[in-house]
Amino acid sequence: MVLTVSNSTAASKRQTAYGLSNNLARLLREFSKDFEQRIWFQLTQRGFSDIRPGHVSVFGNLGMGATRVTELAERARVTQQAMGKMLKELEKMGYISREVDSVDKRAKEITLTDLGVKLAADSLKIFDEVRQYYAAKIGEDDLATLEEQLRNAVNKLELEYLPESWTEPG
Repeated sequence: MVLTVSNSTAASKRQTAYGLSNNLARLLREFSKDFEQRIWFQLTQRGFSDIRPGHVSVFGNLGMGATRVTELAERARVTQQAMGKMLKELEKMGYISREVDSVDKRAKEITLTDLGVKLAADSLKIFDEVRQYYAAKIGEDDLATLEEQLRNAVNKLELEYLPESWTEPG
């Protein structure tokens, strides 16, 4: 027995498929994946082949000062155990150091090593290169507008994407 699909059912399925694959969440995810792939490729080319995309949850929340594991886990929205595992890995690789907190001896302060600072500096250069690539492809004005609109949306939604110490004046 052969089942036939009516034109309205086929159109409905196409519309559903289109809606699932062409929406804001999907577009943001695809843009982000492409950006990250370009970053990781350049990091590998510059000798940081041991860095994985998951490490961004540490580096994107650490900053240049000392930070506690609990703060990093909270900022990254992961468990302290997951953050601790990643920190041990990065410490073995030489990117961070973990020292006893000067205020609370039970806690550990996480700081970048010289290699970690080099990674951060190289990453900023790579971010600029990738941004320049996008500007050349889609236009500087369109890219600047996209960034501004995303910043405005994040601010209006009151999403906390930067640690307070990075946004406080002075």
